[in-house]
Amino acid sequence: MTQLLLIPDPRPLVERLGREFFRQAPESAGVYLMRDAADTVLYVGKARNLRKRLASYRVANPDRLRRRHLRLLRAVARIELQECADEASALATESQLLRGLRPRFNRAGTWPASPRFLAWRMSGEGLDLAILPTAQPGWFCHGPVGGIAIPLRAALVRLLWCAVHPERGLVGMPHGWFRGQQREMITIPRHKAAPARFEHSTACLSALFAGDSEDFVGWIRECASAQCHPFEVAVRETDLETVSEWFGTATQPASMR
Repeated sequence: MTQLLLIPDPRPLVERLGREFFRQAPESAGVYLMRDAADTVLYVGKARNLRKRLASYRVANPDRLRRRHLRLLRAVARIELQECADEASALATESQLLRGLRPRFNRAGTWPASPRFLAWRMSGEGLDLAILPTAQPGWFCHGPVGGIAIPLRAALVRLLWCAVHPERGLVGMPHGWFRGQQREMITIPRHKAAPARFEHSTACLSALFAGDSEDFVGWIRECASAQCHPFEVAVRETDLETVSEWFGTATQPASMR
């Protein structure tokens, strides 16, 4: 029997920058600037732990990463690191760099925008998701995040609806919800939903807002596994990618105000 050879995932940045670059990256908060061969800044990101964040860029799996992300990794010639005192300082530095440089691979934060906070809470009616101008008492808040709050909240609404009400799926969403036509606050109702799903959604959302998307992604896929139409799968995976990418690269810890 012929043995099949496994082809390892591409590692363009490891080949270009070397393993030691990733091993010696500081385990502190800071920002990183990805530059091309002409020294143009392609992408600016911030991290609570630079070494841990940079490790996520070592593998360029074409089956897991978006084409835009793959293009970025193939174009990077060097990565500049700037350590900061804490995560809040890193966030402020990132915001300043984004508005000043406007890198082409960054999608959010490159233009001044009205402050918006993405927020959630559990109420008697169900799971409330809101976009608020300021962090308010009684809400778990993330931000300010500017204009990205609107599409980000829309993606979360679709994902959470399908997880909490899997038997209804996307076609069973209230009118306008799928397209993000929602008011400042929207409530995913408890009615006819399994209580355990609501309890688990609280833990998963808390982890997500703290920058850990793994549990949230796994929970969504498990709850919505019966929704297997190609359109439903495509929407779900796109929304999961949007949420994971944002909370993995630009999060602040969840806070209950």
